Amino acid sequence: MKKLYLFANWKMYLDASESEKLARAFGKISSPRGSEVVVFPSAIAVSAVAPILKKNKLSIGAQNIHWADHGGFTGEISAAMYKDFGCTHALAGHSERRHLFHESDHDVRLKLEAILDQKMTPALCVGETLEERKAGKVEEVLERQLHSAYANLLFPKGIDLIVAYEPVWAIGTGESCDPKEAERVVELIGNSVKKLTGQTPVGLYGGSVSAENIRHYVDQPNIQGVLVGGASADKESWSALIEKLS
Repeated sequence: MKKLYLFANWKMYLDASESEKLARAFGKISSPRGSEVVVFPSAIAVSAVAPILKKNKLSIGAQNIHWADHGGFTGEISAAMYKDFGCTHALAGHSERRHLFHESDHDVRLKLEAILDQKMTPALCVGETLEERKAGKVEEVLERQLHSAYANLLFPKGIDLIVAYEPVWAIGTGESCDPKEAERVVELIGNSVKKLTGQTPVGLYGGSVSAENIRHYVDQPNIQGVLVGGASADKESWSALIEKLS
């Protein structure tokens, strides 16, 4: 039975006290044996949530980092600072960062390197817009994003190489990708990343994951887990997701 990676991205849905309450609830939910659960709370909640999650053997990650360790970057937080609070993982290239905040492929590469410099585990997010899919450019877009992220990058051994396929048109829309199509794309991503790094990545799917469809994704051969957004920021919906995996 393959190891499952269950990533919970709470985005900007919860304040610090709500995050702390939900972290305690997560600790009472029995995850599938051998799975890895990583919670990505808001920046202001990290210090309160980290000890609760650690106590319950759950990992904590940063939703976003700045590529510099320190400096005059008002409002930014470095990977080193997150690590200091107990973060072991960090997202890079989430579709909302790319498309709402106009992060370039180059920005994502710098963040990926900064996360690795701290010996943290990065989860690279890639995916196409609806317009790009309709234009038949899925492979082209993914190849560009992956090449920018991994070309000539010596990815260290001992750190999971994680790539989450999250089609932009499925993020927060309720319109999820067909599981067979998600599997096809995740396999394509895996082949590309192996050519670039020599390593086979852990492939995740993200995009309107729900209790109704999660099993259809993780049962695919190449999809080893999910990156869940809004559905992870609520005790009942997260519990329902986990129950489907038991």
